[in-house]
Amino acid sequence: MPTADELKTLVGRAALEFVVPGSVVGVGTGSTVNKFIDALATMKGRIAGAVSSSAQSTERMRSLGIRVFDANEVTSLPVYIDGADEIDGRGCMIKGGGAALTREKIVADLAERFVCIADESKQVAVLGRFALPVEVIEMARERIVRRFAAIGGRAVPRAGVVTDNGHPILDVQGLAITDPPALETEINQWPGVVACGIFARHRARVCLLGTAAGVRRIDYD
Repeated sequence: MPTADELKTLVGRAALEFVVPGSVVGVGTGSTVNKFIDALATMKGRIAGAVSSSAQSTERMRSLGIRVFDANEVTSLPVYIDGADEIDGRGCMIKGGGAALTREKIVADLAERFVCIADESKQVAVLGRFALPVEVIEMARERIVRRFAAIGGRAVPRAGVVTDNGHPILDVQGLAITDPPALETEINQWPGVVACGIFARHRARVCLLGTAAGVRRIDYD
C-alpha cells in the first residue's frame, strides 16, 4: 500500500502528461502540488514558464530554475494544475486549506482546463465535510459570520493566518453543499467576501486520483 506521500508523488508526475510543451503552465499550491513542481522541474527546458497561485509555489519554482510569470503578463493558459481539499462527482471542489484560494481562482480563470491532482481521500459525494474557507475583508468579518449562521454554517476565523493578499480567512463548518454553483454565487455576492473556496464555476475537468492501485483518471463532462 503506497503511503500518502508516495501517492502525491505519483499524481504529481502523472500531471506532466497535461503540460503543453512551449507553454506557460498554471500552478497551484499545496503539498501535492509541490510534488508536481518537482516533476515539472525535469522538463523546465521544454516550457516557457509558469504562473503561480502563491508566494510559496513561486519560491519553490524559482529555486528549481522554473521561470515564473506574473498573471498580468499572460492572456491565457492551456492548463492549470492544482490540488483540492474535497472534490465531488461533478468536479466541483472545496479549496483554500492552504489559504491561497483567491489567487488560485485567478489563475484557474486564465486556464482553458483545470486538472485536479489529489488522493482518493479527497473524493466525496457531497462537499462540506471539509470546512469551507472564505477570504474576507476584515471590517466585514463578523457580518459574514452572521450571514453563515443564518444558513446553518459555523464560521470561525483561522487563527494566525493572513492570506498573501493581506486578508483573514473564515473556515465554515456545518454546510452540506448539495448545489455548489448556487452557493458559490450567493456567497460571492455578500459584501466583504473576497472569494469563497467553492470551485464550481472553475471546477476540474480532469482529476488524477491517487489510489492503492495507482493513479486513476476521472474526466468530467
